[in-house]
Amino acid sequence: MRSHGPVTAYISLGANIGDREYNILSALEQLKQTPEFKVIRISTLLENPAVGMGPNARHFLNAAVEIETTLGSHALLHRLLDIERAMGRQRRERWEPRIIDLDLLLYGDQIISSQELVVPHPLMHERRFVLEPLSQIAPGVVHPTLQMTVEGLLENLVMRNPP
Repeated sequence: MRSHGPVTAYISLGANIGDREYNILSALEQLKQTPEFKVIRISTLLENPAVGMGPNARHFLNAAVEIETTLGSHALLHRLLDIERAMGRQRRERWEPRIIDLDLLLYGDQIISSQELVVPHPLMHERRFVLEPLSQIAPGVVHPTLQMTVEGLLENLVMRNPP
């Protein structure tokens, strides 16, 4: 399903299995090769603890990417899941190591709530590993339900949970 015109969307990328940098760069390349996508900006790679996976879990590399897409939100989600599957991601448990993790954070200024997709991502405002790379490429983008900029969300999170 296609939308009526290009929509700006933001995607979080993460990996903590294998060659993490290669995995993220490979996923980015697959995004770039998707005809309905135009990659606009990519953050740097940032290393972060594996939240929810215990103290011995390997750290994640994380990034964020801004794209323009003509795909509808659900079709975009399916493309992200296709890339994950093509790279070998298997979803068995919620908090498990990942060869690649692609999360749709924002889709324009839309608020979407369905069984398979919730946008804005319901936990993005609580996750430094999402907000730090996202703030590099989209500090002034406004979270449609919280009505705060990405930069403001990050500042609030850092104040509540200092490094």
